[in-house]
Amino acid sequence: MRFFLNVFLLILISGASFAQSGDLMVGGTSPSLYVEHTVVAKENWYSIGRLYNISPKEIAPFNSASMDKALSIGEQIKIPLTAANFSQDGQKASDEVFVPVYHVVAEKEWMYRISTNYNKVPTAYIEKWNGITNDQLKAGMKLVVGYLKVKPGQSALASKGSATIKTETATVVETKPATTQGSTGTVAATTTAAQQSGVTKTEEKKPEPVVEKTAPVTVTENKPVTVASTETPSNVDFKGGYFKSQFDNGGKSSSGSAAIFRSTSGWSDGKYYVLMNNVPVGTIVKVSNTSNNKIVYAKVLGNLADIKENSGLAIRISNAAAAELGAGENKFSAAIAY
Repeated sequence: MRFFLNVFLLILISGASFAQSGDLMVGGTSPSLYVEHTVVAKENWYSIGRLYNISPKEIAPFNSASMDKALSIGEQIKIPLTAANFSQDGQKASDEVFVPVYHVVAEKEWMYRISTNYNKVPTAYIEKWNGITNDQLKAGMKLVVGYLKVKPGQSALASKGSATIKTETATVVETKPATTQGSTGTVAATTTAAQQSGVTKTEEKKPEPVVEKTAPVTVTENKPVTVASTETPSNVDFKGGYFKSQFDNGGKSSSGSAAIFRSTSGWSDGKYYVLMNNVPVGTIVKVSNTSNNKIVYAKVLGNLADIKENSGLAIRISNAAAAELGAGENKFSAAIAY
């Protein structure tokens, strides 16, 4: 009987150790993020704290437990991810390394929602860490959403770590991207994390000809800026635009005030673009001017930036599309289907 009991305990301990050797998976949502740990033989609150680089006095209350309570082999506890042991900006102590923490993409989930759930980490960071773009997301895909910071002298997890992450050396477009100016929403240069740190290197690959797909466009008004374009707003009629044949009505709709951003695209080819929230990048939407029932079809490039100038807006649309809608460069009432 004692033999079988020992075998059972060996299997249990081995199983727990194996579980711990896998990738770290994030749980919870901001600001209560965590990873789970399976207790193995001879572990206690203090040894687990060293493993994850966090005080045991934070782990115990996070699990509604007391440090006076002994841990059991196979017990699962949640390890909080805080500023002390979790990084999404490349900052760490000199004696720490970065261990990736993963999220599994859910059905119909996209970068904006993942960013929101995990401390609003810039979507461009997620793309850099994983070598993908938003429209390459698939359900079941594992994405790095941040890094556990551990000390090699104290944590076995350090064997999975690295001294640097890509946000430190790569040019990354922020979640709050390109500032555009002008009462008509003129698109200006994209701001990058590298530029803010004094590096002049700029992003070379641009998935769309108009605006970075990886980030929404911030728009501020009152000071018009000239755009290098030979086109001027005029009568445009591409019978709804280039993306009309790609429109797939999923039965969703919204309506509200629409404003424009200035772009060189669309004037000669009917390729129209929009910025709107809570719609996946790359979605083709049908936009109607409710005052005259004119319609265009446009591709979603990103979200409306969270600034005062976008308050109350349902959508921003490229000025070529607005011209076909007969809206000129003024705000107008729009109905959107997608």
